[in-house]
Formats: sequence, structure tokens, C-alpha cells
Amino acid sequence: MTKLKVLAAGASVLAGLTVSHALAGPALLFDAADGRILYAEDLDHQWHPASLTKIMTAYVVFEAIKEGKVTLETRIKCSELAHVQPPSKIGLNVGAEMSIQKGLEALIIKSANDVAVMLAEAVAGSQEAFVERMNATAQRLGMTRTKFVNANGLPEPEQVTTARDLARLSGAVFRDFPEYAHMWAMTETRVGKAQIRTHNGLLNNYAGADGMKTGFICDSGYNVVASATRDGHKLVAVVLGEVTGNDRSLRAASLLEHGFMTYNWKAMFPIQTVSSLPIEPDAKGPITIRESVISWVCGKSQKAMAKLRKRRAEKIAATNPSKKVVPRAKSAKAAEGSKE
Repeated sequence: MTKLKVLAAGASVLAGLTVSHALAGPALLFDAADGRILYAEDLDHQWHPASLTKIMTAYVVFEAIKEGKVTLETRIKCSELAHVQPPSKIGLNVGAEMSIQKGLEALIIKSANDVAVMLAEAVAGSQEAFVERMNATAQRLGMTRTKFVNANGLPEPEQVTTARDLARLSGAVFRDFPEYAHMWAMTETRVGKAQIRTHNGLLNNYAGADGMKTGFICDSGYNVVASATRDGHKLVAVVLGEVTGNDRSLRAASLLEHGFMTYNWKAMFPIQTVSSLPIEPDAKGPITIRESVISWVCGKSQKAMAKLRKRRAEKIAATNPSKKVVPRAKSAKAAEGSKE
């Protein structure tokens, strides 16, 4: 069992929360209004962000719109570099165009790696120049343990962040660009003839969920920044390094639920915020959990995956005998970022 590092408030706020396995990664729950931390675990360990990178990509694009460099109607073109990005992607041909508005929707909803490069090139001329802006913005926001190498989060050993830094970033998005809040809550949209849908299962299954972004590569495991609003209170959970997508959603939902259930208790405890809590002296990183992630694309054997699907089917059958579950085979040829 992972040792929980819980703040004074968190000890009461989440006293009933347990981690389902010994591989739980960093996690953080905070109030978006004032940055108060309700729960923190390994918040300064460096982790690969995967597609959570795209939160910063969107932020930099929002800034460019605010500065008048581009508009939501500006057309962006698919370059050769964008075209060859692996999934998750829209799959545009070289020379194909879309508006920045549709590009942002595809970035957030579909987590489109090709569109991330298109946006980067449209705003800064090249992905490299855009990444420089991402890193400059990260430093300005106080994301001191974060470094970006690309605009979409595909595997790069030096592309790292922390739960605290992602909290700083997501808080800044909601604070600085409330006019785009609806984009993070969208579950589907149409891009050309294609209907694209979100990877974020919480948006359709958790009361009050209104954002924000999922991410997955083998080294990071399953990540999510998840926001929800109830009675005017917005809480944000950062969950990194879960071994399945289901574990990711369950842990984020558990954090949010316990936070909402005891929200009014937080004033009784000493206040610590995302910015004021001292950096952990034993913070590690970057950390990889590739060998623990349950996914075909991360090298899990066919035998191990078959056993996992069988256990899940048996569990569902035991709790719901009327539901027939047929385990499905999955291709081992999918790209790392395709599962999100």
C-alpha cells in the first residue's frame, strides 16, 4: 500500500479513501477558486504527462488569441510533420485545413496528436518555437519541475511534470480563460465528416463533471486532470500513473466525491495552497511504470491480458448475472498514445 501523504485537512476530508493497489501514483485535489489543497500524495514526483501536455498547448493557443495573433476562425493547415504523428489523431491529409476553433475541439475532445502540431505551427511557425513558448509559460506559472519537448505529449524521456505543476496549469486555465470552459466539458463534436468523442469517461458518468483532460503513454500509465462543479464550488483532481483507464476514473471520482462531501470542513484546518505548500524534499523523478501498465501496447503478454479479461468478466457476471460479457481481443499494433 502506498503511504498517503495527507495534509491536516485531507486527513479528515478523505479519511475513508483507500488506494486499490500498491502502484498508485501521485494525486492531488484542490479548490479551483483559491488553490487550497484538500489532498496531496507525492505531488512533486516528476511524471511523464502524456496528453495532459495538451492542456498547456491549449493555454498557449488561448494566449495567442487574446494577443490578437490568431482568431478562432484562423485556418490551420496539416503539414507533413502533423500528418505523420501517431494516434490518437484525426488523420488529416497533408494540406488539409480546419479552423483554430475546430482544432481546439479536436485537441481537447479527441486528444488529436496531429492537430496539436498543426496548432503549434500556426501559432509559432514551428513546433520547436511553440515548445519554447510552452516552457516559458510554464516558468511564468510557477511550474518549476516541468519541461516540454513536444506539443502533444507523445513519448519523450525529458518531457516531465508533477501533480502540483498540473494543478497550477489547470487552475490558470480556468482563471485566465473562463470563456473557453465549455470546451473542456464537450463530449463530442464533428470535424469534417467525422464525429469524434471524448476519452474522458467522467464527463458522462460523474455528477457535476465539467473537464478536463486524459493522457496515456506506457511510461506514464493512465493520467487525468478532472474537474467538477457542484453548488458553485469547482474542485479539480490530478491523478497520475494508474495502471488501467478504469482505475484512473475511479480514483479521480473518489477524490472529487470525498472533497464535495466534506467541502465545508476545510475552513476548520490550516490552509495550504498549491503555491504555499513547500516542495517535498524527497521528490523523485522522472518515474516510469511501463512494466505495470495493463495494456497491449505496453508489452503485456497475451496470456496476462486474457487472464485479466476473464477476471473482469467473472466479476461482472457475479454482480449482474443477466449481463453477458464477451472478452474482446485487442491489437498489439496500436500506438502508445492511442488509448488515452
